[in-house]
Amino acid sequence: MAREKGFSGTVRVTRRGEPVLTSAFGMASRRWAVPNTCDTGFRVASVSKMFTAAAVLQLVERKQVRLDDALVGFLDDHMPQLDPRITVHHALTMTAGIGDWFEEGSDDWEAEWAALTASHPLYLLRSNKDYLPLFAGKQPHFPPGERHLYNGAGYILLGLLIESVTGRSYEEVIADDIFTRAGMTTAGFPALDNLGPDIADGYLTTADSPTPYRTNHYATTPRAAADGGATCTAADLTTFAHALRHGRLLNEEITRLALTPQVDEREEKVRGYRWRYGFGLTHILDGEGTIVRWGHTGEEDGASARLYHYPQHDLDVAVLGNISWCAGAMGWAVHDAIVGA
Repeated sequence: MAREKGFSGTVRVTRRGEPVLTSAFGMASRRWAVPNTCDTGFRVASVSKMFTAAAVLQLVERKQVRLDDALVGFLDDHMPQLDPRITVHHALTMTAGIGDWFEEGSDDWEAEWAALTASHPLYLLRSNKDYLPLFAGKQPHFPPGERHLYNGAGYILLGLLIESVTGRSYEEVIADDIFTRAGMTTAGFPALDNLGPDIADGYLTTADSPTPYRTNHYATTPRAAADGGATCTAADLTTFAHALRHGRLLNEEITRLALTPQVDEREEKVRGYRWRYGFGLTHILDGEGTIVRWGHTGEEDGASARLYHYPQHDLDVAVLGNISWCAGAMGWAVHDAIVGA
């Protein structure tokens, strides 16, 4: 895959928490000719939604929040006009129906992304509240609970909920209550313009440049938000998956809830699987209704990530890339090797 498809990044597979495969490919810095290693950190884009969901479920465990609470009750200072029917559960499962800060399902998303970045400079998006003007006035797509529609704005609101309930910043809560508790020793929130050592630069492929790659410094948001953008190594991600299912982040009852699919992502099967969304996790099920895999994907300019757990094999798979859209094919290649497709 690395040779034929140009994958640049790392792949890590663990069984029962122990590594069985770790590999690195490509360059972390093309300017300085620094190769990726198995210890390189990468932006993980929407894979970070798992961290936000786990932090909200910790609040549920502590009875500071209920899943059927109205989300607006935590957002009076930020979005008092939010539909009072929208609950925390709706935001977690992406069934709130609200307009997104960027509509990823658009048929012409590239042109719409270009229009958004032209009117709203990305360098200004440095905290969760900075995203509010991009979706606060949008019309909803459907009434709360009607169906699932992938939505980052709901997770931005969950990040603000976390700050409202805890009195701490979103980054502090995730660092202390998720990363430290899970044992994710190198995970964090460095800004794109202050990455430091051992973190890969992100690259976009381009056909109209003297070189085939350009950095993502002007193409994506500089800081992480509650809907994505943390920086992790592959080991951090497989450690998180292991910690989540083994009760290091949540008690037994809430862990079961966290790993239970909640809503259909789509009506049709894809690759023969039924796809269902839970609390920051996508689950794929076979024809018998057995969960084959759960996890999350992440894509942004210059960052491509996958974290999957295979319950029947007790395997965790992390694929992290620093070229746009490069992790998907690698993730499916590993999947097919695991399930024997």
